[in-house]
Amino acid sequence: MSADKIMTIHVSAEVEAKLLRLAERTSRSKEHLATEAVSAFVEQEQRTIDNIEKGLRDVATGHVVDHDAAMAELHDVIDAAEARRS
Repeated sequence: MSADKIMTIHVSAEVEAKLLRLAERTSRSKEHLATEAVSAFVEQEQRTIDNIEKGLRDVATGHVVDHDAAMAELHDVIDAAEARRS
């Protein structure tokens, strides 16, 4: 089990005011909201980096789809959807 760590961040007065209003409206502390925000940001950035690295591995191993083939498949999906609407 990891212990919580304390961090100090600097935000603009505008961001702090918004955070305080949000804290009041949600009955949560600004510290709780800031912790949630940082956690969500870190998770999203990690997913982005993981996806970029996967894409680079796919390219390196030749696991790619030709642009023309991808566009043809996309047009087939669009055409099928439009036909169902008619």
